[in-house]
Amino acid sequence: MVSAGVVRGDTPLPDDRVAHPAVRAGLAVAEVYKRVVTGPLEPMLARSRPVRRTGFEREVVVAEITPVADDVVSLTLRCPGGGELTAWQPGSHLDVVLPSGRQRQYSLCGDPSDRRSYRIAVRRLADGGGGSREIHDDLEVGDVITIRGPRNAFRLAEASAYFFVAGGIGITPILPMVQAAEASGRPWTLVYTGRSRASMPFLDGLATLRGGALDVRPDDECGIPDLDEILADVPRGHAVYVCGPPAMLDTARTRLAAPDFEVHSERFSAPPVIGGEAFDVELRRSGVTIPVAADQSVLAAVRDQVPDLAYSCQQGFCGTCVVKVVDGDVEHRDRALLDSEREDSMLICVSRCSGPLVLDL
Repeated sequence: MVSAGVVRGDTPLPDDRVAHPAVRAGLAVAEVYKRVVTGPLEPMLARSRPVRRTGFEREVVVAEITPVADDVVSLTLRCPGGGELTAWQPGSHLDVVLPSGRQRQYSLCGDPSDRRSYRIAVRRLADGGGGSREIHDDLEVGDVITIRGPRNAFRLAEASAYFFVAGGIGITPILPMVQAAEASGRPWTLVYTGRSRASMPFLDGLATLRGGALDVRPDDECGIPDLDEILADVPRGHAVYVCGPPAMLDTARTRLAAPDFEVHSERFSAPPVIGGEAFDVELRRSGVTIPVAADQSVLAAVRDQVPDLAYSCQQGFCGTCVVKVVDGDVEHRDRALLDSEREDSMLICVSRCSGPLVLDL
């Protein structure tokens, strides 16, 4: 995803999560930094096969930094010596390693046919983890950064028609999808919400599309969007793509939970803990024991004691927050680790324990 390289509407994205600069070499990495639901909503606790790495690591130069909305900048990335970049499809994102070592994920929002450059957009979050502020305040044209990917778990499916809903910076993965639908000649509708027109990036480009229906709904003009009302107009048989704040995604999944709809959504923030029970976690090296509430992640509890702990997506995809387990019956809820890795490791952003847990921290 963006500014917060990934901020859904006003919700902080993984862009503002602190991540370790080094990525475990040789370890398969999750393909997406976001939780993606395709088709019927799967239970939050359902276990999936790991999403494997599909891209590769390389250096790129920041060729352009362009304001595209209030507190949102667009970054154009190119190969330092010229040349082509890896091909990508709508819905793809990049892992971006910033000069500070922070790792963030951002949706590609440029033209997939342009093999010479990538474009991402980032919203500045004053109260985030620092990734978006670093991009807005410190990154300059000519700087060289490392990227990994592209990766894609929010793919644009073949469909006869599309209905898109984007909230704020959630437009970033949706924009190339709308353009692809336009190019294919298939009917599309986009409902685009945000605080104000000034805060909503890429409105000018969207206004030039003529093959579908664009419905722009700024809060200061139309009021807070009524998702039930918006989704009531979705024609049966359309493929539905939603990217925005958690409340928008939850409403879409509930409202369209029927066989007549093919719903695809992308989450930019940590999902709520469902079906959790309270337990204690002992940090063996630190010598402290911390309570983890039923509705709290291990990561959230441990960060109070270890504030520089590496993490990024908070959804069990990227693998950044992997920690060695000394003892405990772990309930794995991630999509990044191999079965062999689950024996003595866990992703503390989503996985839990049925009793006391001891971590190598």
